Amino acid sequence: MAHIKRFFWFFLLALSALWWWTDTTLWAALPHFFAWRAVFMQASGVLTIGVMSVAMVLAVRPVWFESTLGGLDKMYRLHKWLGIAGLVLAISHWLLAQGTKWAVGWGWLARPERGLRPVLPEGSVQQWLSTQRGLAESVGEWAFYAAVLLMVLALVKRFPYRYFFKTHHLIAVAYLALVWHSVVLLKFEYWSSPLGLVMAVLLLAGTVAAVLTLSGRRAARRQLVGEVAAVRQHGLLKVLEIDIQCQGQWAGHVPGQFAFVTLHADEGAHPYTISSDWRNDGRLTFIIKALGDYTRTLANRTQVGDVVKVEGPYGRFNFQGAQPRQIWVGAGIGITPFVARMKALAQAPDGKAIDLFHTTAVLDPHVMGLLEKDASDARVGLHVLWDPRDGLLTADRIAAQVPNWHDADFWFCGPSAFGQALKKNLVAMGLPAARFHQELFEMR
Repeated sequence: MAHIKRFFWFFLLALSALWWWTDTTLWAALPHFFAWRAVFMQASGVLTIGVMSVAMVLAVRPVWFESTLGGLDKMYRLHKWLGIAGLVLAISHWLLAQGTKWAVGWGWLARPERGLRPVLPEGSVQQWLSTQRGLAESVGEWAFYAAVLLMVLALVKRFPYRYFFKTHHLIAVAYLALVWHSVVLLKFEYWSSPLGLVMAVLLLAGTVAAVLTLSGRRAARRQLVGEVAAVRQHGLLKVLEIDIQCQGQWAGHVPGQFAFVTLHADEGAHPYTISSDWRNDGRLTFIIKALGDYTRTLANRTQVGDVVKVEGPYGRFNFQGAQPRQIWVGAGIGITPFVARMKALAQAPDGKAIDLFHTTAVLDPHVMGLLEKDASDARVGLHVLWDPRDGLLTADRIAAQVPNWHDADFWFCGPSAFGQALKKNLVAMGLPAARFHQELFEMR
């Protein structure tokens, strides 16, 4: 989280500072409100299209950002923050434009008389851009309305994922319209400054990302087709285990990573943790909990032989750490990355002392037997807590069962609020925050 917080604030502050340094009118005594409005219209416009451009780039899932930001889950959290910042900035920009017109219409403000406009060189780019201002303003206004609606829908968790999947990519259309709006209305003098160069790079990168999104070419090199090879149901846990045989060259993965899987075209791609270790045989296993409207239907809709699409792998939940001891916490379906890691350790031990705490509301003897075997093969100390019998897992209980817990790296996968509370208590007890690793796993 620290990486993406630093990136978010650094980008906003750096772009603001670059604009401040570039716009020399800030250092002059501006005569009236409308002059100040023109300046801050430019500022809010620069920041709005800037954050939207970075958000658009992150939406195409560039793998080279993962190592910098700490994984795709962190990238998507940053994408969400940038989207919210873009929404707030866009509304501010719109209010500066429309609110002033309303104030003039209501008689609250008097518009100053316009002086003579400078004569622009005939046939110049600047003259041509000036002829497009009216169209660019209209296009920008309607693109703003569309973008606001789509961003609000993306933030409303109650909006069904299957509709979110179909509508969210339309933001790319609104973004392209706003790029046109920005190119025309950005102060022409900016383009010959360092700010102009930065804006050109951002707009070009965002445009390429938007085109990739609309053409269905997003992360195309990381996609392949597969076939459902086996389906196993664990009814007591409401869990479906699906084996997929890839029909192409899967790049391989490490335990803890996840992939986007399209089991049904009408629902689109969903992220699932890969619960199998990689043995270079093109076989992947996913353990899926029936948590939502769609996942509750998978047991009836998924059959052996179904053609599926797999994209990945993604994530940096990879169990890499300097400490000789690790403590894992897998809450509910959050056990899946640890299953994959134990299978890998059974083949190639890493010499670390490991304790795995698995909390569950439902105890399935068959599944527990499989988990115990995996833990035994990997030489992992297994601690199973059944909520009705054992109560909730706390930092104090972990400390009591693992005396030298303070020398460990912690790896947590499960409900976000549970992980945050556990981290807060462990840090209060002396654990360095950097040694607590948590998969955010929220794609919207």
